[in-house]
Amino acid sequence: MKKNILFVSLLTVLLYTSCESKKQHKEKEVKFLVTNPIKKDTSITKDYVSQIHSFKHIELRALERGYLKNISVDEGQNVTKGQAMFQIMPNIYQADLDKAKAESKVAEIELQNTKLLADGNVVSQNELAMSKAKLAKANAEVSLAQTHLGFTRITAPFDGIMDHLHVREGSLLDEGELLTTLSDNSKMRVYFNVPEAEYLDYIISKNKDKKKEVSLLMANNKEFNQKGIVEVIEGEFNSNTGNIAFRAMFPNPDGILRHGETGSILMKVPFKDVIIIPQKATFEILDKRYVFVIDKNNVAKQREITVGAELPHLFIVSKGLSEKDIVLLEGIRVVKNNEKIHTKYEAPEKILSELDMYAE
Repeated sequence: MKKNILFVSLLTVLLYTSCESKKQHKEKEVKFLVTNPIKKDTSITKDYVSQIHSFKHIELRALERGYLKNISVDEGQNVTKGQAMFQIMPNIYQADLDKAKAESKVAEIELQNTKLLADGNVVSQNELAMSKAKLAKANAEVSLAQTHLGFTRITAPFDGIMDHLHVREGSLLDEGELLTTLSDNSKMRVYFNVPEAEYLDYIISKNKDKKKEVSLLMANNKEFNQKGIVEVIEGEFNSNTGNIAFRAMFPNPDGILRHGETGSILMKVPFKDVIIIPQKATFEILDKRYVFVIDKNNVAKQREITVGAELPHLFIVSKGLSEKDIVLLEGIRVVKNNEKIHTKYEAPEKILSELDMYAE
C-alpha cells in the first residue's frame, strides 16, 4: 500500500515538473510583433488660430450735425448699394443752398452788366475779371451747400449687412457720430499667424508661387464648406511672438461667416519620401524618444530617434531609422535593452492599414 502511494506521489511530481517545464518553455518562446518603418510621401495638416474679417467692413458716421429725422433700415438687414439708410433734418442745409443759389444769380447778373460796360470801354478789364471771379466764388458756394445738403441723406456705399444701431430717430447728432457699421460678407478675409520656421519652409519651397489652398475649421468644430486661398503675407514679424501674419480669402456665398468670428485655418504640409512608424513603437526617456531595433541575432537594441512631425497614430522620423530596420511594435514595456527575443514579423502596409491614419 505504501509502495502504491509512493508511486502515485512520484508520478504526480513528475507530471507537475513536466507541466512547469513546458510552461516555462512556452513563456520563453513568446513572440513579439515587429515590423519595418515605411518610406513614402505623405502630408500633415497644421492648424492655426484665426480671426475672420469681412471683405469690407466700415463705420457709417454722420457727416453733418443735426436731428436724425428718419431711419429707413433695421439692425441685421441686408442693404444694397445706394439704398437710403439715414436722413438728417435738412431744413437748415436746404436754406443755405437756396441762399447760395440766390447769391450766384446776383453775381451772374452783375457779370452780365459789367461785360456790357467793358465792351463799351466804360469799365476796365480788371472790373470784368473781378465780376467773373465773384461769380465763380458764388458758384463754389452753391456746390458746397449742395454737398452739405447731400450729407444729410446717408446711403449704403456697397451691398452688405448692417450691424446694430447706435442712435435712434430724433437723436441730436454731432458731426462724425457713429450710426452703425456695414459689412460686405460676400468674401471673408481670414488672418492667421505662422511661426518663423514654418514661414521660411513655405517661402523657399518650389511651390511658393502657386496659390496655397487652405480650409477653415469653424468654432463649432465643423469644417467650412468653401476652400480658401492664401493671398497675402504681411511685411514684418511680430517681435514679441516671432510670428508673421498670413491672410486667406474665402468665398462666403451662403453668408455663414460674419465679421469678428474666430476659427482655425487648416493647412496641409507635404512631406516627400519620409520614414513613418506607428507611435506605439516608441517610448520616451528624459524628453528623448526611442525605439527598439531588432538586429540580425534577434537582440533588441535601444535607439534614439528624432521625430520630424506627427500624424494621427504615426510619427514621421527625420533621424535615426531607415526602412530596412526592424523595430519592435509590441512589448515595449516588457523587453529590456540588449535582450534576445522571439519575433513575429508583419509587413508595415498591414500594420498601417489597421491604424486610423491619414497618410496619402
